[in-house]
Amino acid sequence: MNPQQPFRFSTGVIGYPIAFVLLIWIVFWIEIRFGYRFNTLGVFPRTISGLRGVVFSPFIHGSLEHLYHNSTPLLVLSTALFYFYRPIAWKVILLGILFSGLFTWGIGSAGYHIGASGLIYVLMSFMLFKGIFSKHYRLTALSFLVIFLYGSMLWYVFPIKENMSWEGHLSGLLVGFIFALVFKTSIAKPPKYVWEQEHYDESEDPFLQQFDAEGNFIEMSEEEDHTADSSLEVRYNYKEKDI
Repeated sequence: MNPQQPFRFSTGVIGYPIAFVLLIWIVFWIEIRFGYRFNTLGVFPRTISGLRGVVFSPFIHGSLEHLYHNSTPLLVLSTALFYFYRPIAWKVILLGILFSGLFTWGIGSAGYHIGASGLIYVLMSFMLFKGIFSKHYRLTALSFLVIFLYGSMLWYVFPIKENMSWEGHLSGLLVGFIFALVFKTSIAKPPKYVWEQEHYDESEDPFLQQFDAEGNFIEMSEEEDHTADSSLEVRYNYKEKDI
């Protein structure tokens, strides 16, 4: 990550999320257009054949309503992920799909578990906890925004709705929390000027030498003024912080 531009918009920030959401819509269109049903490619807990759903289930949805409700949070959260956590975005997505699927395979009830909601919970949980752990003001603000927009999703990690894979939601939440603890990324601190350094000596500052002890400006000759201007130097340093 460029330390001078820790958060920078690029084509991939919105391009990859749009492409992913478009892909799951294309899969659903193929089902409707050609009469296929891909539900059997979902996660079926504790069966060997059900392991294929770890990879395929995020792209399969049971209805238009199911697809619609997953599309918006997936687009918003994945865009935020690529903007704020670009260096580890693909790692979070790919490993999030893998581990949330495996957790669902291990704890889920009998039946096919499909949909991108497991990944959505990974993204929501990761950005929620990572922002709090980082103590970086922008990432903390992102955490509060996630709570404001999707805090109600936390209720759905419990079996409160029939025919809903709460196990997939819980798996995603746990995986996102673990990722927030394990994954490190570099965030640039604000610029630190020379006078903010620990060993800064005011007596050696050419700018302050233009003032007397009472803060009055000292008149200088043209030659002295030119010499002082040429020696005046302002420096600042960036330092990346791993969070």
